[in-house]
Amino acid sequence: MDRELALELVRVTEAAAIASAQWMGRGDKMNADDAATTAMRTMFDSVSMDGVVVIGEGELDEAPMLYIGEELGDKTGPKVDIAVDPLEGTNIVAKGHNNAVAVIAAAKRGTLLHAPDMYMDKIAVGKNAKGLIHIDDPIERTIDIVARANNKRVADLTVIIQERERHQDIMDRVIKKGARVKLFGDGDVGASIATCLPQTGVDLFVGTGGAPEGVISAAAIKSLGGDMQARLVPQNEEETERCQTMGLENPLQHLTLNDLVKSDDAIFAATGVTEGELLNGVKFLGGDLVETDSIVMRAKTRTVRFVKANHHLDYKPHLKIIRD
Repeated sequence: MDRELALELVRVTEAAAIASAQWMGRGDKMNADDAATTAMRTMFDSVSMDGVVVIGEGELDEAPMLYIGEELGDKTGPKVDIAVDPLEGTNIVAKGHNNAVAVIAAAKRGTLLHAPDMYMDKIAVGKNAKGLIHIDDPIERTIDIVARANNKRVADLTVIIQERERHQDIMDRVIKKGARVKLFGDGDVGASIATCLPQTGVDLFVGTGGAPEGVISAAAIKSLGGDMQARLVPQNEEETERCQTMGLENPLQHLTLNDLVKSDDAIFAATGVTEGELLNGVKFLGGDLVETDSIVMRAKTRTVRFVKANHHLDYKPHLKIIRD
């Protein structure tokens, strides 16, 4: 893929973040999500690529969402798979909480897992524990392995887990083992990426969440040199059939990082919508001036860029739709 595509995708996440941030704290998650989706689709039209959505907000032909199978870009650039979440954390924005982001992952055509919108068991770690974990290991064994890899005592190890009733058993076992539990609410892309960034203090991510978010996270984790494994969790026969229709002959197979993202040239881009541990939120500075904080990574070169930008919206006609 062209390296210029990475920065082009940041422009797309910036637009989605600015659009949805106008709905922060207004109790309206639907309009926040719609604003992000509309802005993202509009910006994609100007990107030099021949993209197809393999992970989106809806099934085929379910516009106005960015639906699976939708074609994006101006058709002049590389052929790529696109995974999008225009607003990861719709409830977060509606309630004015932290860690909402607009995210995109891209990779060479045919190399992103076509994951249906269902539950997925996931485990993620940073580069020190790469190749040492297995999703079927007991959490107690995994904690010992990651603690040794990170040169930490078990008592100093932090495991990040989504605060859901389904995770109560694993939270209890982590605490009994002597490690720390850090809980988060919505949005597990940022939580899984945190394992790869030493400054966060997070060592291990475990839990069950959305499969689309799992694939998007995998693109970032691959770019950061970390590791991730997963397994889909179909809830019924219909979901099992959907997996098979989308190319997963065995929906319960053990998925490695390379199963989730086959290409070594994946790109991940994200822009903060609300304040977070990884990225600052959108700031409306008065008049037409808006500030955004983004991150973009490329697996091929392991380059990670943080991009802070000031946007004068009066000089950007293509962003006019997000000001109305």
